Order: sequence, then structure tokens, then C-alpha cells
Amino acid sequence: MSGISNITKSKFKIAIIGLGYVGLPLLHLSSKHFNVVGYDKDTYRVNSLNNLYDQNKQIKIKDLKDLKNKKIISSNENIIRNCNIYIITVPTPIDSRNQPDLKLVKNALKTILKFLKDGDLIILESTVYPGATLELSKKIIEKNSHFKINKNYYLGYSPERINPGDNKNNLNNVTKVISASNKKSLKIVKSFYSKFIKNLYVAESIEIAESSKIIENIQRDVNIALINELTLLFKKMDLPMKKILDASKTKWNFLNFQPGLVGGHCIGIDPYYLAYQAKRIGAKSNLILAGRKINNLMINKVYLDISNCINKIKLTNKANILFLGLTFKENCPDFRNSKNIALFELLKKKYKNIFAHDPYVDQNLKIKYKNNLTYRLDNFKKYDFIILAVKHNQYKNLQKKFGQTSVYDMKYFYKNSTFYL
Repeated sequence: MSGISNITKSKFKIAIIGLGYVGLPLLHLSSKHFNVVGYDKDTYRVNSLNNLYDQNKQIKIKDLKDLKNKKIISSNENIIRNCNIYIITVPTPIDSRNQPDLKLVKNALKTILKFLKDGDLIILESTVYPGATLELSKKIIEKNSHFKINKNYYLGYSPERINPGDNKNNLNNVTKVISASNKKSLKIVKSFYSKFIKNLYVAESIEIAESSKIIENIQRDVNIALINELTLLFKKMDLPMKKILDASKTKWNFLNFQPGLVGGHCIGIDPYYLAYQAKRIGAKSNLILAGRKINNLMINKVYLDISNCINKIKLTNKANILFLGLTFKENCPDFRNSKNIALFELLKKKYKNIFAHDPYVDQNLKIKYKNNLTYRLDNFKKYDFIILAVKHNQYKNLQKKFGQTSVYDMKYFYKNSTFYL
């Protein structure tokens, strides 16, 4: 293949690398229109999908059957041989020092390099700092081969906008930002995504697309940090934040953020990526990191507030406590970087008779908390105190069953809880 102009729709052979929250829905939708394969080095994940089980609960069984029948999912990297478009959808976490951990992206690029041909296109969907797509490609691809950007191979960047647990805003109806290293490669990127996504927005450069993605989550993080700080301030004044927010949101342009713990694999991670790049170029990121500091401190603040509330109603450390929700967000089977788990760990050290419930609890948690899990949502009279940590749909109508048991509502989920964050 001598150039990207030769990659027409009929000749698209696409490899999606990484079959998690982002890659699997992308594989599912694109497979209806293109010759596409999915590769993930996690053999357990691949075997689960081929056995018609998606732990993330994003894809229906009938759709998993379709993917299985097409034989397009594998943990053998040779499945991506002879592809001409490679889409990387792997996680981009942080390390123990809150520095970007890009080894999965680097490993994906190294795998692609084994099969890369003149004229091929690489698209990154993973969240990175501005400039990372080109930087990593030069470091991995160009340093170890004859390939040169826009001469032998091409780049695209299209940030993922998957929102786990959200059935309304999904891949085929959100606006998807796309970008590429030149006009020819942009045309290919657009041809691919437009086949199954209604609304595309073309960013003028890859760096602009990278930046747009990273500030989406930083904006939320900083706003939640502001509300968290205000919540702690008003608690010292003995003023209820829930009622303050109820009054404030009557104004048409008030941003209705709520206090809480910020976990997961995006909002609590992405600010560190931009702060890292800011430091590299000698710029400041004071507000970004201040927001992170406030939100990280909230686990201990909430723990102390719950303990104070338990003391107020004269319960001891032997009180029977029910903790509702361990995932990092509602209606989502994702426990990665869940601050609710971290909070539960703190409470478990002080209160020996604390039990957690979550409708999405996985095997790892069943083993870890085998003596501190309950699978029943009945007989609430046996509990002296209930903590609502995640507003799963399964918990929506439970309050009427709580009776006289005191409830600490972290999510403002119920109308008349005893205590609110």
C-alpha cells in the first residue's frame, strides 16, 4: 500500500486494540459496517466476551453472539495482521506519584509497529495530555523504524466520550470530536466514524482534540471541588448544603454540582495529565491541583462527618451499619478507583458490624469482603444506621422500608434523610 489515498471504504480493515468500556462498543457498532477485528491481550476478558459475558454490561447477549460468530475477538496479536487502520482504546491511568502511566498506549504502539505498513493510519482514543499522540508515535514508531508521520504513516485522535451506566448518551448519538495529522488522513477518519455516529466535530489539530477531552473532566473536578469546599464551610456554620443548593438552583444559570467523592478512571485522573504537561513546559496549574487536593481530602472529611453523626444519635462502635453502594458512580458495574470503597475501608476499621451492599458486586469484592457483604435488601430493622453512598436505581424506593433507622445520604437521593453530606 503506497499511500493513505489507497485506503477506501471498501478496503478498510480496522483493528481495535483494547476491548474495555471504550473498545467493545466501538467494535460492536463498527462491525456492522466494516471489516473490523478486536484485540485485547487480557485473555480472561477475551474468553469472557467469547463466552457471551460482558462484565461491564454494555453489550447485549445477542450482540455478543454476533461478534462471536464473526470470530473477530482475540487475545492473539496476529489478528491485527494486514489491517490498515489501528484504533487504540486502552486505559491511561496514573502511577503512585500521580504521574501519567502511558505504558498501555506504548505497548499498543509497539504491537502495531510489528504489522505497520506504508500508508497505514493509527487513531488514538485514550485520554492523554496535549501533544502526547505525536510525541509517543515519534518515540515508539519513528525511533524504531523507517516510518515518518504523513509520509509513511498517519495519525488521528478522537477522544472517547463513553459514559458508563448512561443509556441516554451513547456512542452513536453523542457528538464525537475527530482530528488527524493531515487533510488526507482526516478524510479517512471522518469516513470511518460518520458511518455509525450521527454528529462529528472536526478539530483543527490533534492537539486541540486532545485538549478538548482533558478539560471536560478537569472542569467537572474543579466545580465539584468548589462545592465540596463550600459544603465543609457551611457545615461549620451548621447550615445544610442540600437546602442551600435547592435555593441556589432556582436561578437559571446556576451550575447544579453536588458535593461528594470523586473517583473513577476519568475525573480523578485527567487533571494530573494536564498538570504533568504544564510542569514540563514551565506553566502553572494551581487551580487544577488545588481542586484535586480538596477532592482527595473528602474521603477523610466524609468519614469524620459520618462518625460524628453516629455519635450524635448515641450509637457505639458496635452499631449495625448498612453501607449502600461501592461502585464509583451510579448504575455502573465499575469499581476502579472507587472512593466509596476507600470510605468503606475506613469505616470498617472503626465499626466492626458494618455491611456493604452493591447490585454490581464482582467476584473480587465477594472474596475481599466475604464477611462484610450482604446480598439482601430487606429486614432493615436490624440496622442502627444506613449510609447511602451511590444512588443506584435499585435503591430508589428503599427509604419507605427503612422505618425509623437513621440514614446518612451522601448523594441527596432521598427527600427526608436524617443526615446529608
